[in-house]
Order: sequence, then structure tokens, then C-alpha cells
Amino acid sequence: MSTLPSISEHIDEKIINKAIQDNFAALAPSYFTLTSNWFVRAYDHWKDIDKFVIIIYLIHQNLIYFRQNGVKIDYETFYEKKSIEIDKINISDISKDLGVPKESIRRKVLELEKQKVIVRNGKKILVVRDTFYSSKAVETLTEVATILHVFSKILKKEKLVNEVYSIKEIITAIKENFSYCMYQFNKFWFIYINRWREEIKDLETLGIGMVVIINAVKNKDFLPKKNIRSYHKQLMGSDSRGVNAMSISEITGIPRPTVVRKLKYLIDKKYLNINEKKLITFNAKDSAFITTKGMVNKNMISLSHFIYKVFNHVRIINS
Repeated sequence: MSTLPSISEHIDEKIINKAIQDNFAALAPSYFTLTSNWFVRAYDHWKDIDKFVIIIYLIHQNLIYFRQNGVKIDYETFYEKKSIEIDKINISDISKDLGVPKESIRRKVLELEKQKVIVRNGKKILVVRDTFYSSKAVETLTEVATILHVFSKILKKEKLVNEVYSIKEIITAIKENFSYCMYQFNKFWFIYINRWREEIKDLETLGIGMVVIINAVKNKDFLPKKNIRSYHKQLMGSDSRGVNAMSISEITGIPRPTVVRKLKYLIDKKYLNINEKKLITFNAKDSAFITTKGMVNKNMISLSHFIYKVFNHVRIINS
């Protein structure tokens, strides 16, 4: 950085939130792509999304340590070692922070130990990550950068900035201070999944529902208005195609009988609809509509905070 960044060029969080609210239709495809694909990748690791979340949680403890002590770690340094050291595993803390019963956390941690993903070395605990985490972070990083790229286009259109950062420029900036940016993403993501876990209880069920939603979002015949309120209302029942249980099973890797059972739960709760052709569409009704609307609004506030932190960081790096 050759010059000090200008404080006046800092984008305020309220401005970011308003830009998202007013232009959600532009941001939605990249946002829902991230949320849907993340669950598919998470299940792919150990056929159990909660196990993946536990690993991310443990790695996040290192990011918290770096953040508290002002340590800046770039992408290459973060992934150069084959394991990461954790001081201890506190089952109660994990249970509380992730909203999962202690016995479930204890059982899954033991299973991860048997799978050699977590290795105890005296009082130290090592999370072995080279075989699964670094390769998958590339995809998440690209999807996050895509969201920020689209957002920069929104700001340019709104005449709030003069430049649009490319996906490559954003990835490079994030990699430069990867520990900070990944800390901010994980913070956002834990809030996101915890909100939905309180409502749906099960992340595999949420992942299945997200496949149905992304199918509707990316329907070429869906031409919504820009703002988030109209978008949410227009999305309901907009997908005339639908998707069947077998396709969802193939996309997620979740066995078809499990998919059918979890779809029934979402249909009974009126989040999803099944048509006469036995195809599933997103068309939340009654309390489910109110819940999804509330969730989207809350998650946009959280997304605004994440973008506020990371997008301004990207601007400083590229200044």
C-alpha cells in the first residue's frame, strides 16, 4: 500500500444494507449459489453436515486467536501446514455455540477421531485438514468473491463508487489477509446456520430445501423486481418446473429415502409444495412464508455486516 486509505471512501454499513435491500434481485443468484453449494460440499465430506461444521468451528478458534492478537495470515501460510493445533475441545462450548445437544457433539467428535480427522497428541489436539479443507475453500472463496463482485457492480450503478472489482482482484485481496476475511465469513455463516437450525433443526433438511430454492432462483423465466420485499413475494410459486426427489438426491449426495422423508417434513411445514407431477417447488405458505421472510431480512443484516467488513478491506487492499 503506497498511500494511507481515505476514511471518506469507507462505505457505511447502513448504505450497504440499503443497497442490498434495493437491489436484491441482482445479488440473489450469487448469494443463493453460495448457500446451496456450501451444504452440498459440507455433506460430501463425511455424509454428515454437522461434522463438517464442527471442524470449521475448531479451525475458527484459531482465527479468533489470530484476530485477538492482531496476527495477519495470508492464504498460502494458512494452508502450508498439514494440521492445525487446537488447545482443547470443550464439548459444552461447541454445543452452546452451534445449538447442537452435547451428546450429539460428543458422539460426532469421537467419530472424527476414529476417522483420523482429529488427532490427540498428549494434551494437544490436531485437526488434519490437508485432505479436505484447503481444496474446498477455493470454491467457497470464489463464491464469496462473486457476491462481492456483484455487490461492487451494484454500488457502481448506484453511483456510490467509481470502480468495479473483478472476481480475481477480490480473491487476491482476500488471500492477502485470509485469516481476517475467513474469520468474518465464518462469523456470518455460523449466525446463518444457527438461525435456520432453530427453525428446521436439521442442516441436511436445510440443504435439501436450498436445492429447491436455487432451482427457482435460476429459472430463466423468473424476472423479479429489484427490491428484496418484492423478490421474496414473487419467488413463491414462480418455478413451474420443479425438481424431483431423485434429482435432489443426486445433487446433494443424500440417499433418496432420506431426501423423501425430509422433503415430506418441509412440505408438511408448508415451506415447499409438491405438484400433481410429484415435482417439488418453493412456495412457502402461512407461517412458513412469514418465517422465511423474517429469516431473509435477518440474514441480509448479517450479510451487510460481512460485506461491510470484507468489501471495505478489499477496497483498502486495492487502493
